[in-house]
Parts: sequence; structure tokens; C-alpha cells
Amino acid sequence: MTPDEAGEPEQPTAACEVETDPRFPSGKWGGFWLQKILPPGKWPQEMLLTFRQGQISGEGRDRIGPFLIRGFYSTEDGRCRWTKRYIGKHDVYYEGFNEGKGIWGKWSIDASHGGFHIWPEGMSDPSNATLEAAADVPAEVPAAVGESVKVG
Repeated sequence: MTPDEAGEPEQPTAACEVETDPRFPSGKWGGFWLQKILPPGKWPQEMLLTFRQGQISGEGRDRIGPFLIRGFYSTEDGRCRWTKRYIGKHDVYYEGFNEGKGIWGKWSIDASHGGFHIWPEGMSDPSNATLEAAADVPAEVPAAVGESVKVG
């Protein structure tokens, strides 16, 4: 008796498994898109994406509303392209590149366009440059002003 005859679901084959390239993890992604026209701004978005056999699919939401994503990606060169379809509204075309710090690129609707950057959950915003400094803890606490210091 086969698994489906027994009423049990068949196990997925290797061809159905999600992408293993670490640049394209399936799951929650966040990020933003930039707009210069009214209202201008940096608008957050959140998505649930699946990367499988060169295809991107998923759903998400942002200030415009809920949307669906369908498109393609390449593990060879990191290039990605997809359509974001707002439910009951318009489509936005995205084209970008993944070099290990999320996917960044350009969105467009007719003559309007802007930039975007998205990344998987757990990765900090790669577009926020931060400076960090570290120093070793001194072996001895320096003497207060006026106290003698033993050298050597």
C-alpha cells in the first residue's frame, strides 16, 4: 500500500524543497521601499517569502495594503525580479540583486520609480551603517589624580 492509499501525505521530493543558498532563505523578510513623490519617505514592508527552484512567491503588507509576490531569482548571479500585486489595486515591478546582505534594487510603476532593500528576519538592517569601537579593559585601574603610580 502506498502512503497516499493509506491516507498519509506523501513526503516532498527534493525538487519541491526550498532553496538552500543562504542568500535566499524562505520565511519572514522585512525591509523598506523609498519614494520621492508625494508622500515622500522610507516605507517599511514585511513579507513571508518562499524561494524554490528559481521562483519567488509570497505575500506581505505595507502602507498601501496587503500584496502578493511572484517572480524569479538566480543563485548564479544573485539577480531577482518580481511583481508585487496589491490586492484589488495596482502592480509594482521589482528588480534587484542579492550579494549576501538582502536584496536591494529598484521598483517601478509606469514612469514612477524608487529604491528598495529587503532582508531575511534575523539580519539587522544592512543599510544602517553603524560604527562600533572596542577597547581592552585595562589590567590595572589608573591612579586618581594626585596619587603616585608605580611603574615597572
